[in-house]
This record gives sequence, C-alpha cells and structure tokens, in this order.
Amino acid sequence: MPSFDFSLLLAGPYHEMLLAGLGMSLLLLAVSLTLALPLAATLALLRLSPWAPLRAIGWLCIEVQRNIPPLAHLLFWYFAAPELLPEAVRDWLYGHNFEAIAAVVALTLYAAAFMGEDLRSGIRSVPAVQFEASRALGLGFLPTMRLVILPQALRIATPPLLSQTLNLWKNSSLATVIGTAELMYAAAKVETETFRSFEAFAFATVCYLTVSLAIGALAAWFAHRYPPRSP
Repeated sequence: MPSFDFSLLLAGPYHEMLLAGLGMSLLLLAVSLTLALPLAATLALLRLSPWAPLRAIGWLCIEVQRNIPPLAHLLFWYFAAPELLPEAVRDWLYGHNFEAIAAVVALTLYAAAFMGEDLRSGIRSVPAVQFEASRALGLGFLPTMRLVILPQALRIATPPLLSQTLNLWKNSSLATVIGTAELMYAAAKVETETFRSFEAFAFATVCYLTVSLAIGALAAWFAHRYPPRSP
C-alpha cells in the first residue's frame, strides 16, 4: 500500500498551489456573501412592498434564481452572458480573471435568492404592531424597515443566513467547472501533475470540512448567545 506523502502538502510548489486554491475559495465566499446580503435585503423588501408591481418583480427574481441549479448559473454567466456584451467589454473581462468574476456573479445571485426569503421570514416575524406604530409616527415604508424592522429581522434571520453561508461555501467548489482557480481546481491540477490523488483531495476535503464546521460552530454559538425571543 502506498504511503501518504505529507511533504506534498507541507512544502514546495504543490503546497503553494493548494494554498492559493484555498485562498481563492475563501475569497469567493467572502465577496459573494458581501454582495449577496444587501441584494437579499433588497429582494425581501420588494417581496413585502405595498405596491403590487414591485412584489411581482421580487417574486420573479427569487423564483427564477432559486429554481435554476447553481451549476447552470455558473455555465450561463461564463459562457452565455458574455455574448450579450460589447466586444470591448468582453475582451476586458477575459483579460481580468473572468472565471472568478463569473463565479462571484453566479454564486451571489443564487445565494441572494435564498437569503432574501430568509430575511422576508425574519421581517414577517417582527410583530406587526411595531410597523404600525412606526407608520403612525410618520415614518415611511423604507425608513420604518431600515430603522425599526430590519435590525430585529436580521437577528431573527441570522441562523438561517448562516446556513445559507454554509451552502454558499460548499457551492463555491462548483466554480472549478468554469476554470476558476479555487480549491477543487487546484487539487485536481495537483493530482494531474503528481498522480497523488489521495493527498490532493484529502487536503481539499479537510479544508472544506474545517470551514464548514467553523460556520456551523458560529451558528450554534449565535443560537446559544441570542436565543429566540417570545413575541
């Protein structure tokens, strides 16, 4: 039975390649999450808007994004969407790590659709009397949401948002299909060049597991530190 080659993972060019892949995966997570949260809040507010056309737009955006697999999102934004752009813009994108850009767009839109529904549920969990009291004090719809409702809704929705963050982290591995140099891409490249499959994919597996457990631990800590309040 062949031995496990720790030297492959601890030093040398393949070690650096795997670390670079891990860094790209974490960057995809951070950027996509940062963009997805405000977009999710916008979608939630559209779904709860007092105007029917805005509610319809919010519903359509969420349902379209949620019912398309993340792999299809990635392939569309990488292969199809650039064909709709002017040639100069397309050439600029192809010269600036477009694989990572397409991955961020796809992951952001997909995650925002689910997070938007989590935020909408959180908003609906806030007692209606608080909304009515704010409107009675002269606050409009958006100021009421921003100053009164959303801060409370975010606390309620944080556990499911952390669950979606975990899904976002795992979905980032799909970016390898469009050539994004993330963790799975790096592991596959190391395996191709060294034929050390176990070492390369064991490293990737441990990295995904470690970050996933960290996110899960954060969710458990938050649930313990901020238990649900009775209305």
